[in-house]
Amino acid sequence: MFIDSHAHLEGTRYDHDRAEVLARAKQNGIEAYLAIGIGEGPDTADCAIQLAEKYDGQPQYPRIWASVGIHPHEARLANAAADSQMLEWARHPKVVAWGEIGLDYYYDHSFRDVQKAVFLRQMELARTAELPIIIHCRPSDNSENAWDDCLTMITEHWSSSGLGGILHCFTGSVGHARRALDLGFMISFAGNITFPKAQAIRDAAQIVPLDRMLIETDSPYLAPIPHRGQRNEPAFVSEVARQIGELRGLPTEEIGLHTARNFYNFFGLAPTATKLA
Repeated sequence: MFIDSHAHLEGTRYDHDRAEVLARAKQNGIEAYLAIGIGEGPDTADCAIQLAEKYDGQPQYPRIWASVGIHPHEARLANAAADSQMLEWARHPKVVAWGEIGLDYYYDHSFRDVQKAVFLRQMELARTAELPIIIHCRPSDNSENAWDDCLTMITEHWSSSGLGGILHCFTGSVGHARRALDLGFMISFAGNITFPKAQAIRDAAQIVPLDRMLIETDSPYLAPIPHRGQRNEPAFVSEVARQIGELRGLPTEEIGLHTARNFYNFFGLAPTATKLA
């Protein structure tokens, strides 16, 4: 029993077999997944809603929930019209989160001051919509300042909302994980936890309490070993659970069950599986 808490299945890489990918996920014990609604920018951020409307509720596929948000890469495209449209989409019954939003100092597709301004504005919008936020944070190769900036902005502008959030695809240090936990955030681990050079991520996964942890694929990116180099898909999320289980001395299935319960509890959703009720 697993839940993929973060995946992007709307892209062209799935156009020829999206239904098969979803069916394969269900066959491999994936109970549900959260479709991330960022698209290619604000104009297409309803992509996750469209996926949920098309595939959710069919027994051969996992349950699907959705988010909306503007990724820091596309922060330069944000404007008042986009804000209004996001708030409208956020009222859709399948939308349970705002994101992924945050800071990316690795690629700098948008200027950093623009990223910060848009991040702040989206936290304000998420507060209005009463939705938790999903955070993307990636530092540059030679600096951790994206983490410091991101966590500081959350502390100053979001923590008082009481709505919480998720640090998705966590790549920070144990110190960053502790700061996020103190802020009430969930921490989600992806396939890169299995990579040989990812010891810092594994160290963090050993200190995050089991009731504050989620697992994800971030499909189509970061396929875990033994699938590294392939297009990722939700069926592979069990490999993330397996790695965490090895670190914690627990069976893969127990990590799956814990993180699935965490997902439902965090979003206030009713479990669809009797094991999780």
